[in-house]
Amino acid sequence: MEIKPVHHLDATVKVPGSKSYTQRALVIASLARGRSILSNVLISEDTQYLLEALRVLGAKILSSGSDFIVTGTEGRIRNPGRMVFLGNNGTALRFLTTLVSLGRGEFTLDGSSRLRERPVKPLLDVLKTIGVTSHSKNNRGYPPLRIDADGISGGSVTFADVESSQYISSLLIGAPYAREDIEIRLEGKTVSEPYIEMTLNVMENFGAEIIRSKTNTFLVKSGLRYSGKKYIVEGDASSASYFFLAAVLCHGRVRVMNINPDSIQGDIKLLGIMESLGCSVVRGGTWVEVIGGPLNEGDASFDMGDMPDMVPTLAVLAAFRKGQTTITNVAHLRIKESDRIAAVVNELNRIGVIAKEKDDGLVVVGGKPHGADIETYNDHRIAMSFAIAGLAVPGMRIKDRLCVRKSFPGFWDELKKLYIG
Repeated sequence: MEIKPVHHLDATVKVPGSKSYTQRALVIASLARGRSILSNVLISEDTQYLLEALRVLGAKILSSGSDFIVTGTEGRIRNPGRMVFLGNNGTALRFLTTLVSLGRGEFTLDGSSRLRERPVKPLLDVLKTIGVTSHSKNNRGYPPLRIDADGISGGSVTFADVESSQYISSLLIGAPYAREDIEIRLEGKTVSEPYIEMTLNVMENFGAEIIRSKTNTFLVKSGLRYSGKKYIVEGDASSASYFFLAAVLCHGRVRVMNINPDSIQGDIKLLGIMESLGCSVVRGGTWVEVIGGPLNEGDASFDMGDMPDMVPTLAVLAAFRKGQTTITNVAHLRIKESDRIAAVVNELNRIGVIAKEKDDGLVVVGGKPHGADIETYNDHRIAMSFAIAGLAVPGMRIKDRLCVRKSFPGFWDELKKLYIG
């Protein structure tokens, strides 16, 4: 798909519900007692894989537009007697590893060839200490996973220097259904901490009790389980970032609807970076407006450990800014939908921008990007970030445009709205 440049940008767009909140709400509602009504749910490739998995594990889920009615299992997980396929949904893989451990018998979780390259070992090791027996590919902690489930006993566990917050969120979500309280201690470096806060937020909304007894220690009370409720999924800050970027690169104005400017989603912090680089940001009750202009020049460095999904967005912005931009603390991007550090660097080089990999990030030297055929690596965030670059320079062609279905199926339709203003 070739992206045509925009010569005057003054537009309003709307983003769907948050993928992260949607997946947390679906899993928790499926564990809950009674019926939940989830509104503004993201309907995408990832959530479809998760929905089908939760259905075969015993939840009753009906849909009406972007609303879902979920009748939970009360923690009684059904054994489907067959493999549960999750595509390339890494979040679902990690969340369901704990969920099926609450059941009885043998459960198998598997997915695409890329999912089989995404690690789960830190979570399996912790689950083993609280009574869960598992087997993985060559016993190295990669799918396919076989869980010999007999419930979770409870107790005290430690996660140390983990490369994904999803391991922690997975155990937190399942912990109310353990036979005893679970205390989770975090030691060393923990990446993507805002995602843990999002998990705790949804858990508490559905009735769980989590006690923070000390720094980086969470006590989840057994027996205080989830109850069905009405829950509205807030808009996706990750999806909004591409339209913020459009305003920046095109020196125009874009208002993004269905966004909470005070969200605890880590990706909303990208707005602060944009402001530091010279953009104007206006925050409304349920919207955010970005007004682009000349970017501040010079060298800059950004620790993106709390918002790793924003690295492709920031890297594309950096390609158009005079100066060197260093992005750090995102080594865990190598285990995403693609090796996202290598992918971003490869495609920046392809459009004529100097970029180099670092062990924990990348360096981008701003220049004069040009159009090119962009390889997406079946990674939605690569496709969307470089599509926005095509609004500012001619000749940008995106291969595999359908990979955006993973998180934002309506992306191309919203992009068209940028040409109307």
